[in-house]
Amino acid sequence: CLISLFQKKTKYSATRRLLLKQKLLKKAGVLLVQEQSNKVTERESTLNERVPPLKLSGLSVQELQELCKELHRKCDTVDEARYDIEAKVLKNEKELVDLNAKINELKGGKRPNLKRVKKSADAMLGALTEAKLSSKADFKSNLKTVKKDKKEEEKADPGDWRKNVESMSGMEGRKKLFNS
Repeated sequence: CLISLFQKKTKYSATRRLLLKQKLLKKAGVLLVQEQSNKVTERESTLNERVPPLKLSGLSVQELQELCKELHRKCDTVDEARYDIEAKVLKNEKELVDLNAKINELKGGKRPNLKRVKKSADAMLGALTEAKLSSKADFKSNLKTVKKDKKEEEKADPGDWRKNVESMSGMEGRKKLFNS
């Protein structure tokens, strides 16, 4: 019942949508081919306009040398212009990177997108109990150990009571009490 409320009802049937999609794809294909052919013809026309075809027949050696020098000069000017444009592009790209870094600093740094994690109720309870158990273990491991002096250990730990009774009986035992 709830699922049907959230599903969006479409105006068109599935077959109608498929037909429309096919027509759109066909039209897009025709436009793409037409755009590519327009680009090719435009490129050819601009090249013919900027670079006229060479007429080398009937030229003397000196005229050919002059033509080569002129073409060389044109190549140099084009290379200089290309180098200047590349330098401007690199400068602008560096500026863009710096400005984006400043924007991120002003926003407070880039925050990563959080991913949704699906856990069952049992897994969540298990994680909670593991956290409690590990906190108890950490508490025990962080306790300080206190070292006792040897004399305190001897007094605190009498050992086997039978041995102690036998060693303290008689005159030898009383001498030990007076000596310590």
